[in-house]
Amino acid sequence: MTGEDVRSALSLTLIGAGIAFFLAGSIGVLRLPDLLSRLHALTKADNLGLGLVVLGLTLQADDAFQVVRLLLVWLLVLFASSVACYLVAHSATHANGEPTPTVGPDNPSMDKRDGR
Repeated sequence: MTGEDVRSALSLTLIGAGIAFFLAGSIGVLRLPDLLSRLHALTKADNLGLGLVVLGLTLQADDAFQVVRLLLVWLLVLFASSVACYLVAHSATHANGEPTPTVGPDNPSMDKRDGR
């Protein structure tokens, strides 16, 4: 096995792992009960998934300029998704000027999740 074969195999493995994290985040959005849990699953899984995909693609890059561009795209998406997640969570929890609880005895829809 040559060095090129090892690099290609590692690259494919990293990209596959990134896709698996994207899939896990998407399943989390569909299965989790409340907005904040869904946002948490989506942002964490997508940021890690994109990081693994970018890492896998950097192994296939021809020069340093392509690596820098890939890393800049990843950092931009990381920053933008964090800000977007914060804004959505903030607007959801402060609807009508008051924070709305997402977990607790006052919210019966959350009690059904635990089977109580």
